[in-house]
Amino acid sequence: MAEVRYDKATCHYPGNPNPAVVELDLDIKDGEFVVLVGPSGSGKSTALRMLAGLEDVSSGSILIDGVDVSHKPPKDRDIAMVFQSYALYPHMSVGENMGFALKLSGVSKTEREQKVREAAKLLNLTEYLDRKPKALSGGQRQRVAMGRAIVREPAVFLMDEPLSNLDAKLRVETRSNIATLQARLGTTTLYVTHDQVEAMTMGHRVAILKEGGFLQQVDTPRNLYDRPANSFVAGFIGSPAMNLRTVPLVDGGAKLGNIVLPLQPEAAAAARTAGLDRVTLGVRPESFQVSNGAGDGFEKNKASGLKIEVKLVEELGADAYVYGSIEGEDDAAKPYCVRFDGRVPPRIGEVISVDARTNEEHAFHPETGERLG
Repeated sequence: MAEVRYDKATCHYPGNPNPAVVELDLDIKDGEFVVLVGPSGSGKSTALRMLAGLEDVSSGSILIDGVDVSHKPPKDRDIAMVFQSYALYPHMSVGENMGFALKLSGVSKTEREQKVREAAKLLNLTEYLDRKPKALSGGQRQRVAMGRAIVREPAVFLMDEPLSNLDAKLRVETRSNIATLQARLGTTTLYVTHDQVEAMTMGHRVAILKEGGFLQQVDTPRNLYDRPANSFVAGFIGSPAMNLRTVPLVDGGAKLGNIVLPLQPEAAAAARTAGLDRVTLGVRPESFQVSNGAGDGFEKNKASGLKIEVKLVEELGADAYVYGSIEGEDDAAKPYCVRFDGRVPPRIGEVISVDARTNEEHAFHPETGERLG
C-alpha cells in the first residue's frame, strides 16, 4: 500500500516549447482509486508515465510513500502497469504470462504457481491457465494482463486506458470488474481514460486535465457533477454535455431565449461584485421538464417555458434526447439539448416548451470560465 504525491510535477518533451504536463499537484491517498480524465493532448497518459518512470520529470517531484522517486528507474518504484495493449507473450500459456515477472525476480516455482492461482481465482481465469493468449477473447486477455500486475503485489497499480480495445458491452462489464477488484485488493490505483462516463463510474475521485496539461479540478464524481469549478469541467462532465450559453443579465436573472432564468443568490451576488452584464449559463439536459400544457401534441406557444425548435431526436428507450434551436438564436449555434420521456418524444420541426428545474442552473464568468458563487 502507498500514498502518491505529485508536487508541481512538470514534463517537457525535447523540442516542444510547451510542457505536456504543467506543475501538477495531486495527492492520492493509500488505497484510493483516482482516475485521470481529459481530452486528447491533455497530458493524462504523460502524467501516468511520469509516475511509472517512463517519462522524465523536468521539474517538481513525484513521491511514493514520502520517498522522492522522480529520478529512480521504473524497477525501483514498486509499481505495476496495465497498458492499453495486452502485451502478452503469444508462446506462453496464461499462467506463464501471469507469473513471468515473478520468474525474472527469482521467485520459486512453488510460490509463483500459488500466486498465479490466487490471482486467477480473483479474475475468473482458473480454467484458462493452460491456454495460449490467442485462444482467449479480448476481455479475457485484458484480465490476464491485470493478473500479471496483481501477482507482483505492487504498492501502486497504474492503468493506461486498459478498456479502449474492448467493445462497448465488454467495456461496461470489465470496468465493473476492475472497480470491484480494486476495492477487494485495496491497492492504490491511478487510472487514465478519455471516457468521462468510465471516470465517473469507477473513481473514488476524478482529476480532470485540460489541453496543455493543466489540472482543472479534483473531486468526487458527485461533486464534479453538482459543482463544476469552471465551464470546461461543466462541459466535460455529463453525458450528453451540459448546455452552455453566454447570455445577458437582466432583472430577475439571466435571459435565455424567450425566458428569464433566476440565478442562485450566491451566483447573482458574485456576478454583481465582478461587475458583469453577461454570464455563461449552464443547464444540464436532465434539468428540464416539459412545461404544463406542452405534453399533448407540443402545441406552439401554449406554455410559458423555454421554446426549442426540434432539429434532432435521439431515442434511447426510457429517455429521448432532443436537440434544437432556442428562439432568437442563430441557426449556426450549437444545438440545445434537453432530456425527454422516451415514450412520447416530439417530432422534428415541432416547437416544444420546457421548464428548467429550480436551483439546477450553473453560472460561470464569461471570460475566465470560473464558477460564480
